[in-house]
Amino acid sequence: MRSFLTKTLATRCGQVLAAGSAEEAATLCAQHRFDLLILDIALPGKSGIELLRELREQGHSGEVILITAFADLDTAIEALRAGASDFILKPFRIAQILNAMAQCLERSRLARENFVLRRTLSEKRPASPLDGFIGNSPAMASLQHALRRAAAVPSTVLLSGESGTGKELAALALHARSPRAAGPFVPVNCATLSPELIDSELFGHARGAFTGAARHRDGLFYYAQGGTLFLDEIGELPLAQQATLLRVLEERRIRPVGSEQQIPVDVRIVAATNRPLAEEVRAGRFRKDLYYRLQVVEITLPPLRAHKEDLPALAQHFIATLAPQLGLEPFEITAEQMAYLQQYDWPGNVRELRNLVERSLILGALNVQALYPGLEPVPQPRDASAGAAAPTDLQTLERRHILSVLESVGGDKTRAAALLGISRRTLERRCAEWQAAAS
Repeated sequence: MRSFLTKTLATRCGQVLAAGSAEEAATLCAQHRFDLLILDIALPGKSGIELLRELREQGHSGEVILITAFADLDTAIEALRAGASDFILKPFRIAQILNAMAQCLERSRLARENFVLRRTLSEKRPASPLDGFIGNSPAMASLQHALRRAAAVPSTVLLSGESGTGKELAALALHARSPRAAGPFVPVNCATLSPELIDSELFGHARGAFTGAARHRDGLFYYAQGGTLFLDEIGELPLAQQATLLRVLEERRIRPVGSEQQIPVDVRIVAATNRPLAEEVRAGRFRKDLYYRLQVVEITLPPLRAHKEDLPALAQHFIATLAPQLGLEPFEITAEQMAYLQQYDWPGNVRELRNLVERSLILGALNVQALYPGLEPVPQPRDASAGAAAPTDLQTLERRHILSVLESVGGDKTRAAALLGISRRTLERRCAEWQAAAS
């Protein structure tokens, strides 16, 4: 029976390993991660049900099909209580075992998909990408072209650009347009992971691997199988974890913390950073070999100030999207208001524009003076005979706006950064630059 199953499944599965006893099977399970186990109940020595109980107690969460030639109702109940996914009587046809396997693997796929969806909802991330980026500017056209070309190949992609330029949206678009679109998209923000738990989050851990590890846990690489793993803020990853990630990218295998298992992974990596990684490499804060491994394809997302001609379309899109979500009436942006917005430098990029639209919807109108206290109104056009009006200094406008927001929240940089739609680090860097210039 073991030989028959091995020959039958070898051409249908990625890898098939066989064991003649529960003890031999336990050794294999300690070395490999199996998506599916087929266990005979009547084995020499320990029974299949006993082995199944032990595996479940150790945290094995994979699918298990039990087979037997001597079954009664009590045996079936005992098997289900031990954690069997299915129960098949011998002799059986090939179609029976293949059908049972298909159901088990589909159940496993749905479990991974549900995990990804719950995680996406809990973090309030977009579940699916927009049908392309908003805007018809040359910068957006170039970005769209680059994303279409990169999506068609399995290579690792590095997305670079300032905070708020839409790097996660670009990663979603890459996934949706790729052959992996049917697989999961698993985003993870490296900056929010505790340094002590990064390996566990990414690669999983075995039961008892560290204090508090009461059961086996799968990592995000496992849940991204067949799909895309999006590593946001990759520049925040500690050097030790950079070395581990490099090894995974080269070997395409992961090892859960505290385990000897080597688990093959079929995952496409898309990484993103708002830091200039080349400078981080020169400063010794990022591994050169990992940088070149990630930079197979690099796509830079343009800041909003580089394609301001897309402002009207972006603003209208956010109004049309957010108004129904908030249950509020949409508002119109006048030509004068748009002229004002066109002069602003948008340090928080598209995210800041979205925040502006949301606040305006809540207030019932776009009131520039109320939302941006302390800023001067847009200069009105003057008659040619009187001379042209001096253009607004964008850097001064940006500085005045940021400082006014800081003042309105009593100097709280965390709150100010949230209102501006930029990271606290970006805000602190701008303030440091202004202090240095003043001295």
